[in-house]
Amino acid sequence: MQNFPHGSELRKGRVSIEHQVYLVTSATCNRQRLFQDLNAGRTVVKALRYASDTGKAETLAYVVMPDHIHWLLSLGDNVALSRLVGDMKRHSARRINGLNSVAGRCVWQQGFHDHALRSDESLPAVARYIIANPLRANLVDRIGDYPLWDAVWL
Repeated sequence: MQNFPHGSELRKGRVSIEHQVYLVTSATCNRQRLFQDLNAGRTVVKALRYASDTGKAETLAYVVMPDHIHWLLSLGDNVALSRLVGDMKRHSARRINGLNSVAGRCVWQQGFHDHALRSDESLPAVARYIIANPLRANLVDRIGDYPLWDAVWL
């Protein structure tokens, strides 16, 4: 069985390249299904949109699953990927804890997984794979029935 890196091990070898497209995956603490709550899920969506609105990243596609997210993005100018993801996680965690009147509850696992897409990888194909996650997880029968996803190609 293959061991996958966790926490600080995920940072080894990470490079932030301006305008590089990355697929970022991050899970909730202990894989709690926090984003089953639509308001909590929408809070994450707002945090992703904020990153785009401020020019730190261009969000190409995302899906917020009950216990993790997939975020396809193009990194902005002079932005460190670790900082961008950390800011998104901190911002959304504060708001989610505020929704539930809980202070300091762990929302996100430490670290995240990232994959820098190669030039031969089809962005629309990667986006389709990302947004099909709710179908593969049997959360819905049609992707249009799942509320927490988007892609620029639609």
